Amino acid sequence: MTTSERAPEPGNAWLEIVRRPTLDSFAQAFSKDCVLEAVVLATPLRGVRAVRRFFQATRAMYDDIAFLHELHAERRVCLEWAGLFQGREISGATILVSDAHGAILGIRLYHYPPDQQTAFASDLTRRLVNVAEESSTATGVDNENDG
Repeated sequence: MTTSERAPEPGNAWLEIVRRPTLDSFAQAFSKDCVLEAVVLATPLRGVRAVRRFFQATRAMYDDIAFLHELHAERRVCLEWAGLFQGREISGATILVSDAHGAILGIRLYHYPPDQQTAFASDLTRRLVNVAEESSTATGVDNENDG
């Protein structure tokens, strides 16, 4: 099998979306009413802006992360991942649910083990507050909602 015939590395398409530099380019992959549910969040996040804010906050949190497996079933993609957070092992799964046109409607994100899940959630809460404050300061408005 040549390089051009190999299947893409697990998570490549998802990482390309998460790394998009602008809200507009990020939003192209999502339904306007997308929802992010995660065990590290007290409540789901709704709307593209809130989802992007989440990934802006979490990108710097991992010491290392790699996608191990990618499975496709109908309108779902399941990504299994593992990495390091605060120097300790963390792993989990990301499930993407899409509409008939391929736009992401929902994201479900799971972290393991429980002690790392708790530590991650605590750090994430602090970072989300900081990202929200920076966003409000930069624009002079609260950017919590998309519409």
